[in-house]
Amino acid sequence: MKRLWRRASLMQRLGFVALVPTLVTASLLAAILTHYQLITLRSMGQNTADAVATQAASITAGPLHDMQRRELIRIAQSIAKLPHVARVQISAANGEILADSHGRSEATPQDSLTVVRDVLDSDQPQAPPLGSVMVDVSLSEAIAAQRASLRIALLALAASLLVAAVIAWQAASWISAPLRRLAHAVHELGRGDRPVAVRVTDQTEIGELQHGFNTAAATLFDMHRGMEQEIEHATQELAHKNTALEAASVAKARFLAAASHDLRQPLYALTLFSSALAVDEHDPVRLDRIAHIQECVEALDHLFSELLDLSRLETGAMQIEISEFPLDPVFEEVSRNFRMIAEQQDLRLTVRTTDLWVRSDRTMLARILNNLVSNALRYTQEGGVLVGARRRLDGTVRIDVWDTGSGIAPEHRERVFDEFYRVDNPGSAENSGGQHRGLGLGLATVQRLAELLDTRVVLQSHAGRGSVFSFHVCEVPAQQIHLVQTEEAPLDVSGMRVLVIDDEPAILSGIRYLLRSWGCDVATAEDRIQALEAAENWPGQPDIVISDLRLRDGESGLDALAALDHYYMRDGMPPFPRLLITGETRSDRLREIQAAKIPVLYKPVSPEQLREAMMAVWTSSRNVV
Repeated sequence: MKRLWRRASLMQRLGFVALVPTLVTASLLAAILTHYQLITLRSMGQNTADAVATQAASITAGPLHDMQRRELIRIAQSIAKLPHVARVQISAANGEILADSHGRSEATPQDSLTVVRDVLDSDQPQAPPLGSVMVDVSLSEAIAAQRASLRIALLALAASLLVAAVIAWQAASWISAPLRRLAHAVHELGRGDRPVAVRVTDQTEIGELQHGFNTAAATLFDMHRGMEQEIEHATQELAHKNTALEAASVAKARFLAAASHDLRQPLYALTLFSSALAVDEHDPVRLDRIAHIQECVEALDHLFSELLDLSRLETGAMQIEISEFPLDPVFEEVSRNFRMIAEQQDLRLTVRTTDLWVRSDRTMLARILNNLVSNALRYTQEGGVLVGARRRLDGTVRIDVWDTGSGIAPEHRERVFDEFYRVDNPGSAENSGGQHRGLGLGLATVQRLAELLDTRVVLQSHAGRGSVFSFHVCEVPAQQIHLVQTEEAPLDVSGMRVLVIDDEPAILSGIRYLLRSWGCDVATAEDRIQALEAAENWPGQPDIVISDLRLRDGESGLDALAALDHYYMRDGMPPFPRLLITGETRSDRLREIQAAKIPVLYKPVSPEQLREAMMAVWTSSRNVV
């Protein structure tokens, strides 16, 4: 019932409220009148039966005293002809029925009244009754007339209810019309595209409501227009600011990409020359100077590595390669990379062994750990750094890097992962000369790498007690590792014929000097044409070709390698081993390298990395052949 009432419209509710009292009143009146009419009819029938019975008892006294049956029958028949008399029965004192006559009215026990009167001797009233007279009076005709009148009353009631319903509906429509117009106006007002007003119909409360609505609607429309103008203005300003931010972000990414490439060119040459200076040098003074030069080169390499990593992340050049692998070899790699640095600072580097396997990108995971351990050692004066992993109940592995440094103040904890944000600690190793200063990009790079792996690095720190950096990776069941026993070939590149292609003369000079100090036969070229000339003047195929990706006049090292492939294929020679070296961070250029499936090194390349890559590429090509 409540649900129907809620669904009913205002007109339906008003019509219902107006019609229900009329219906209830009419129904009650009809019921009451019918009840009283039935009572009246029964009372009238009872009076009639009493009168007829009394009269019959009076006129049958003499014949009943003389036992005149014929007269009694005549009397009974005469009485039975009276209106509404259904039956007359005259009995003697001993119960013998002397006369029994039925009238013209038929009666059932439900709609008849029976009256019995004793017949007394008028001369001897105190004597026993002479007999009795029974009279049945029928009420069927009266009931039929009453039912007919009831039907007429019901028809009149139905007609009156119909008229009442029409009047109620019209009244409800008249009352609800202003409210419905107000509801429609409120709906239009909600759209806010034009001013809305309703006609004031009268001076009653509804008229006051209409007038108040018009005033409020005009005010709201003015406010809406004002807000629209302000929002439009703010949206335009926000669009301009977003455009400026996007342009600044693109400019920053381009600047980082260009700077990381252009600055790495001389740094790469400096790396080559500083390494070549140490070859066959025995003077302690010169060796000490060379060592200082190499320390400066390593510091520059670290700074440019931070820029390169950030640039590659900004341009989307880093692509994740998900695999399943054990954590312990990654931990051992981190331990090898930083154990000597920790010992030089009189610190302990503890890496706990683990048998856990994870599903992630191994290279990126190693970069995150390397950056976190490097950052921990930089800001730790005494004590050490702990690297460990722990299985969690949610199916992940939490990797922690603890340190016993000075900790990070609460005001810096939210910003240490921002780009170019550094926490200056006077007691840290980097400020005391133990290590190089960073650009504040290490933790920013760590967080970006973690986001690529669908995780996040969390910091917990206590002032004076150290810090812990934690992140989660997905755990997988341990797998069988099939070890293949292979003999490692010595990293001897002496006698190797190497063709180097680079558009920087300084780099060509430095790598030529370094490779020749290793005993290699070296030919150099600055572009594709010079590379083909070197191939024509050099009998046989080179053992390996090392090329820069970006050459002069927009030429690509891939084009130079393709030209050499075409040149040697004429003589039926197999593909030669090749290696790309680049400082490029643009994603489109790096996708070209990935599509070509050529090994690549990123500048600056240390002599050890170059030697290992040369041997790996050369050995791989020999195994294929």
